[in-house]
Amino acid sequence: MKKYANLTMSREEFRNFLKNEPRYLLMDAIGSFIYAVGVYYFASNADFAPGGVTGMALILNYLFRQPIGLMSLLLNIPIVFVSFRFLGSRYMLRTFQTLVMNAVFLDFVAPLFGTYQGANTMLSALYAGALSGLGLAIIYQAGTCTGGSDLVIMSVRKVKPHFSIGQITLMTDGAIILCGVFVYKNIDAMLYGIIFTVVSTLVIDKFMNGFSMGKMSLIISDHPQEIYDEINRLLERGATYLKAEGAYTKKPRKVLMVACSKKELVKVREIVRKVDPRSLMIVTDYSEVRGEGFVPIDLDS
Repeated sequence: MKKYANLTMSREEFRNFLKNEPRYLLMDAIGSFIYAVGVYYFASNADFAPGGVTGMALILNYLFRQPIGLMSLLLNIPIVFVSFRFLGSRYMLRTFQTLVMNAVFLDFVAPLFGTYQGANTMLSALYAGALSGLGLAIIYQAGTCTGGSDLVIMSVRKVKPHFSIGQITLMTDGAIILCGVFVYKNIDAMLYGIIFTVVSTLVIDKFMNGFSMGKMSLIISDHPQEIYDEINRLLERGATYLKAEGAYTKKPRKVLMVACSKKELVKVREIVRKVDPRSLMIVTDYSEVRGEGFVPIDLDS
């Protein structure tokens, strides 16, 4: 976020901007296209409204037959102006660029594919949520967002940091999903809106974190060096020693910490069993590891 704190940049920052901007634009376009197809093809004709500004745009489209993309853009403009103060000019300019791109895909590209004509609204909610979540995840990876409740959440957190993201999301998205009950005149509209939002959130989390998920092992052994040597030889995987002390013996110990993929864990377990069957091996999940040997450290993501 700090990258977009102001409009000025050094020569090196400008070179990096020119180098990375085509990639960001491509990711923006791909994400916006997938998001637009999910919203327009599956949700626009299904008589339910998800949370956020998109949900409000769908309601306005249902009531007044106004274009979804245009309504979303117009509703976002005041939010963007208010958020300038809290989130920085560069980030907001890029967000506005994404909003315009989203509006174009929603109103001019997605309609070329028509709308889902099936009678199963549950399928509409599931697929709309999955595609919009995938599109949003790609957009987030490009260092921007689609405005709406995202900007409201970030801005409110700046002013009221004691509010959790869940509380703010419940207030913003929940109010719009609830509006669907009165607009579409049935309780199912709210239930499908909730399904859309839950599926979208799960896909975003899985896409952004799931590909770097794995296992972390803490190995307590009398032969930590031998275990590490085998891990390094067979898996070419690094490790870290943690200094510890036996609670009963009071003797200093070395705890071997190894981060690896789920597939590699099987081999790590075999190595530990072979070298020291009396070892204690604690395995836990990690959602993300960045650095040498893993996903590159990228401050933009």
